[in-house]
Amino acid sequence: MAKNEATAEAGKPEGAGNMPLFYKNPVPLDTKKHVELGLVKDFGLGFTKQVNAVPINMIEMPQICHFYPIAFSPDENATPVALLGLRDNENLFLNDKNQWAANSYIPAYIRRYPFIFSEVPGNDQLTLCVDMDDKLVNDKSEQKFFDGEGKPTQLAQNALEFCKSYHAAAQQTAEFSKALAQSGLLVERQAEISVGEGQKINFSGFRIIDEQKLAELDDADFIEWRKKGWLPFLYAHLFSGAQWQRLTSLLNERLAAEKGKK
Repeated sequence: MAKNEATAEAGKPEGAGNMPLFYKNPVPLDTKKHVELGLVKDFGLGFTKQVNAVPINMIEMPQICHFYPIAFSPDENATPVALLGLRDNENLFLNDKNQWAANSYIPAYIRRYPFIFSEVPGNDQLTLCVDMDDKLVNDKSEQKFFDGEGKPTQLAQNALEFCKSYHAAAQQTAEFSKALAQSGLLVERQAEISVGEGQKINFSGFRIIDEQKLAELDDADFIEWRKKGWLPFLYAHLFSGAQWQRLTSLLNERLAAEKGKK
């Protein structure tokens, strides 16, 4: 590999130890154990700083495509992801003040954090959990999870409703992704992107829909996808390809800023 080249891969949907991305210690919220605890106000988006891709839900794709390239994970799940950066461990939409790029849609996976549902083995029950990180949760915060009577506060209720909506969308996405993975429409891609002063980045570890294969899709299959209402999401993915140029521009800005600090 030449010195002016770098390689990067799309981030994986799961974090270390098969824990969901961002989450380190998700614990079910319990009235007795956590009645004094609350969420730190305005804890920011710094937790996304070293991530170059996040999972997205199918229903978000028409919005996502205006801001981020959409790709699919290379595994059998074919999870749709929004690409946030071109280098490993770098989110180009987050500045050094941990602020997101102005007027840009923030994926629901990020907005859900630090809450998440956990499934109870053996039944369909879902439990609201929160990532027990001292930087996010403590007994000094005014944003409590429970009130003096041990009932969920508006914060906890809003988190529950958001997680319900997210879970339903994720299930729809899983069905869509499974069908897409089995359709033969996905192809592996590697992008070579020129940035800076002759520097090249080889970005890999993702799949996209092959437009030619989509055009040649069997009529019966095409009609079935139309009946399921999936066609707009296929095209949203294709339209998102225009955002590769935005990523390149953001990286060039970042590189110029880095050079200016030296």
